[in-house]
Amino acid sequence: MVDLIGRTPLVRLRSFERETPGVELYAKAEWQNPGGSVKDRAAYRMILDGEAAGTLRPGLTIVDATSGNTGIAYAMVGAARGYRVKLCLPENASPERKLILRAFGVELVLTDPLEGTDGAIREVRRMVAADPDRYFYPDQYSNDSNWRAHFDTTGPEIIEQTGGRITHFVAGLGTSGTFVGTSRALRRFNPGVRCYSFQPDSPFHGLEGLKHMATAMVPRIYDPTLADEDLAVSTEDAYALLRRLAREEGLLVGISAGAALAATLAVARRLTAGVVVTVFPDGAEKYFSESFWTADA
Repeated sequence: MVDLIGRTPLVRLRSFERETPGVELYAKAEWQNPGGSVKDRAAYRMILDGEAAGTLRPGLTIVDATSGNTGIAYAMVGAARGYRVKLCLPENASPERKLILRAFGVELVLTDPLEGTDGAIREVRRMVAADPDRYFYPDQYSNDSNWRAHFDTTGPEIIEQTGGRITHFVAGLGTSGTFVGTSRALRRFNPGVRCYSFQPDSPFHGLEGLKHMATAMVPRIYDPTLADEDLAVSTEDAYALLRRLAREEGLLVGISAGAALAATLAVARRLTAGVVVTVFPDGAEKYFSESFWTADA
């Protein structure tokens, strides 16, 4: 099963290229990973590196804070490798994510929705401090294996899939692992590649999995010097583009993919030529209970 992680397709967004003449637009289809999201890459790497370092051993429980996708990846890989998994996540995580996690047999600790993932982080740290010998705590927000997974896989895949023609890269900031690792790989290949991060435009937003860095606990692995520019995306724009992706491209993707497209279009509209690549982190199956799908119907 874990051999299916990575090597996801690069999808061309032709209908949106009509708005960006001369610019090619592509997205990594990360929902094609077996756990349904880009987080499979980092979770698998963190677990493997924990085993190699001896910090993850039989009998320990994998524990971490998550908004959902990394937790699902932990649950999937943990089940495949024989580990129990316990996760702290905000109570307002989508019902679908909670159902998937429970299907994998995960023990859930639901935290204050008003505190977002920061509240989940504080709770998991309290649990580990109280009983350190019980847990393997990868800490996806501080673990260098997170960004290195993308340095070793996502970045090289994009280079290969574009034939080395990529000129601009766009990715969101949650743990920041996807942006940091992929940008470092692309810059090593070609220092001229322009890299853009994006985040919600407000601390109160509906972009599940993304962090408003000015008001959130900033991940240790985040390197703000990597971005040529950091963009702000509104929840409303992300929702609108999410619906357009379904109806104009036939792509049922998640909320952060709508935000990624908003940021990508903001970059591409400034250009007269280029190859712009972004990451669509997950699919729509975890969000079908949300009302925004029919907001403009």
